[in-house]
Amino acid sequence: MKTVMVVHGGAWAIPHELSKASVDGVKAAACGGFSVLKGGGSALDAVESAVRAMEDNTVFDAGHGSVLNTDGEVELDAIIMDGQTLASGAVSSVRNIANPVSLARAVMEKTDHVLLTGRGANLFAETVGMLKVPTDTLVTEYERHEWEKQKAYMTGVLELFNSQCAHDTVGAVAVDCSGNVACATSTGGIRNKMVGRVGDSPIIGSGGYADNLSGAVSCTGHGESILKVTLARLILQHIEQGKAVADAAEMCLRYMQDRVHGAGGAIAVSPSGEWTAKFTTERMAWAAVEHNVLWYGLDPDERFKEQLFK
Repeated sequence: MKTVMVVHGGAWAIPHELSKASVDGVKAAACGGFSVLKGGGSALDAVESAVRAMEDNTVFDAGHGSVLNTDGEVELDAIIMDGQTLASGAVSSVRNIANPVSLARAVMEKTDHVLLTGRGANLFAETVGMLKVPTDTLVTEYERHEWEKQKAYMTGVLELFNSQCAHDTVGAVAVDCSGNVACATSTGGIRNKMVGRVGDSPIIGSGGYADNLSGAVSCTGHGESILKVTLARLILQHIEQGKAVADAAEMCLRYMQDRVHGAGGAIAVSPSGEWTAKFTTERMAWAAVEHNVLWYGLDPDERFKEQLFK
């Protein structure tokens, strides 16, 4: 069975000074996740590994590179989903956790629930032995500086994603050697968001979805728009109806743009290993690995290829 790993580092107007680090980051995460698959690991293990790598990379708005809310605090959201069983775990508005995707997996595997939020999620993190980290370790000096400059939440989609002020989500999808698919998505949200604001990322069917009958999707972009169209599930619905993976993703992103004027991106993979990375924002850093070949891009219609060592 063909194994495939696809990751994204967020769909937004990535400035030139962050472009190389963003591409390098998604390439490393994709290769790391693929190594898990190559070693016989599950799709679930692979997407968690890839997303953790991006949460640990300060160039991305997740974990250690997160943005600040109106109170100057970090609130994190994440989801993970297993396409074999439809089991899912998610956390929202959690604080002082370096790898929220792993906390989301603990919710999936150690509770009867799908989503824990805020104080409850943090209390659960303590019960499973997940260490708290100081907020300062999750925030870069660059973010502190930008947060000081922007005190008002930017509600305009065009202003947000066509500016270089926005930052966004990370995500991963994979299919393993058994044909099982999985997805994971993680984010620090949007700079100067209201306290307690939750976007699409931890919401099943919006920020991500995985089902062995159709595929796995991880979304990125304007969270409120993605929520309105339940983008991840919408893409899989079109795949179920016979659309090619790339066509389904592109069609649904265009629909979101036309219907609610929302920009974004998505990565998707089918159980047979058909995959895509699509976006309607100015840029999206993405990478994919299949057959020891690394594919990656940043700008629209960009698709570079590197042969990996066997």
